[in-house]
Amino acid sequence: MRAKDLMTSDFDFISGDATVRQALELMNQTRVHCLIVLPRDEYDGHGIITDRDIVYKVIATGGNLDKAYVHQVMTKPMFFVEPLHDIRAIARLLRAHKLTRAPVVEVGKIIGIVSITDIIRHFR
Repeated sequence: MRAKDLMTSDFDFISGDATVRQALELMNQTRVHCLIVLPRDEYDGHGIITDRDIVYKVIATGGNLDKAYVHQVMTKPMFFVEPLHDIRAIARLLRAHKLTRAPVVEVGKIIGIVSITDIIRHFR
C-alpha cells in the first residue's frame, strides 16, 4: 500500500498571518483537522497547523484565539512524503517525529495528506 492509495485530497491552505480563530473557523467550515500554512516568500517552506496544535499550544495554555497567530503555533518544518512511499515507512516516520500527518507531494506540489487515522483505517 502506498501514500497515494490512502491520502485524502481534502485539505486547504491558510496564511501564517491569520489568527488561530480564523484557522479554526476554516477547519470547521471545510471539516478538516489541519491546514497547510503557505510560505511567506520564495525562500520559505510550508508549515502545518493542526487541531492538536490549537488545543495544546493555545487553548490548554490559556491563550487567546484572536491574539495568537498561525505562524506562532504551526509545526515547521514539515515532513513530506511522495505518492509511492510505502505506508509502513510513513508510519515509522510519523512515529519517529511524533507527528500525526504528512503532506503528499508530487513534482513540488502538495496533492494530499496521509494521517495516522488513514493508516489505522487501512489496517483494521
